[in-house]
Amino acid sequence: MTKPAGLDKVSRRRFIGRAACLAAAAFAAGPAFAQSAIEDIIKSPRRGSWDDQFDAQSSRSVAQTATRHPIASADTIAFVERAIFAHQDLIARGGWPMVPATKKLRMGVSDPDVRMLRQRLIASGDLDPSAGLSNEFDSYVDGAVKKFQARHGLPPDGVLGSYSYQALNVSAEVRLGQLETNLVRLRSMSGFLGDRYVMVNIPAAQIEAVENGSVVLRHTAIVGKIDRQTPILNSQIHEIILNPYWTSPRSIIEKDIVPLMRKDPTYLARNNIRLFDGQGNEIQPEMVDWNAEKAPDLMFRQDPGKGNAMSSTKINFNNPHAVYMHDTPQQGVFNQLMRFESSGCVRVQNVRDLNTWLLRDTPGWDRQSMEATIASRENTVIELTTPVPVYFTYFTAWASQDGVVQFRDDVYQRDGVDELALR
Repeated sequence: MTKPAGLDKVSRRRFIGRAACLAAAAFAAGPAFAQSAIEDIIKSPRRGSWDDQFDAQSSRSVAQTATRHPIASADTIAFVERAIFAHQDLIARGGWPMVPATKKLRMGVSDPDVRMLRQRLIASGDLDPSAGLSNEFDSYVDGAVKKFQARHGLPPDGVLGSYSYQALNVSAEVRLGQLETNLVRLRSMSGFLGDRYVMVNIPAAQIEAVENGSVVLRHTAIVGKIDRQTPILNSQIHEIILNPYWTSPRSIIEKDIVPLMRKDPTYLARNNIRLFDGQGNEIQPEMVDWNAEKAPDLMFRQDPGKGNAMSSTKINFNNPHAVYMHDTPQQGVFNQLMRFESSGCVRVQNVRDLNTWLLRDTPGWDRQSMEATIASRENTVIELTTPVPVYFTYFTAWASQDGVVQFRDDVYQRDGVDELALR
């Protein structure tokens, strides 16, 4: 007769208690018998599945924040409206407590502040209420902290440092206002965006490639500094340039290159940057007065190659801001927490994956041919057979179907609340 499934499941607590008794008896009988008994325990088919209680809980909690649902979709509006109602109800019940930002809390710590942390995480839905309100920073709290960190664009390491505390201690009222502000932004994009499109979310420094209502690629990005902001725009990607020349914007010439040339006259030569006048004649750097009050009225153009500022790729779309998306030779910048480093253009991690997706309908340009062209270092302009819409957006809060709510810093201070500004 088959036993009910529940009879074959043994909780970890019961199993460990039973194992401890067996191990104690085994050691009393002798070392050899003890080793055999422990091996039998480890191999026992009645150990059950523990992954929802221990290490896998932490990794699964982070995975819960991932979704293939696009941010800029009509469905997201309903998800955010639901999150707004939930926050209104939470505020009516007193919101969530502030957590004292005095200690670096992490797995294994026992401290009264952990009890407050548990209350905070339960209130925001990151920790199941059944976990209780003890002082122990156990695997349940670790998983909840990692989920919270992932929802707020922080590295999910399970350690409460200054950035995590700042995110934790934004009040429920402020978060509600953030959701309401972004609901307006979402509604402004509620029309048809295209069967295939690319969306750059500036506060998240992230890119979504969307097809048939689902995110097929996500890319980490570098976007503009606070004083050199990436603009909000709608356009169409019409061109990809492999092994591009880089022509420096006037702002970079004035703010960066000229001061560098004053300190190091070899800077242009070392970086393969050449100067051209309005007639296309090359001008030698030695002919320029780098200490003049105004920067020279010349074109600064960097040759293709490994050290080129755009590395392998430039992705073009018409816009009045002269910005574009591109590769970079400095791949380490994508590992930074604060990825607001550019002069307005958008750097794309793993850009060749995005290239392949964009060029899918352009004959003769599969991944292999693209890689061969990049390896040749020959400047190559490719017109897309079918232009792909691109949207540069500004969303600091959104939600998904499963109720996970995401928040990001208000990097350009457009939400109107100082507490949400870039940390």
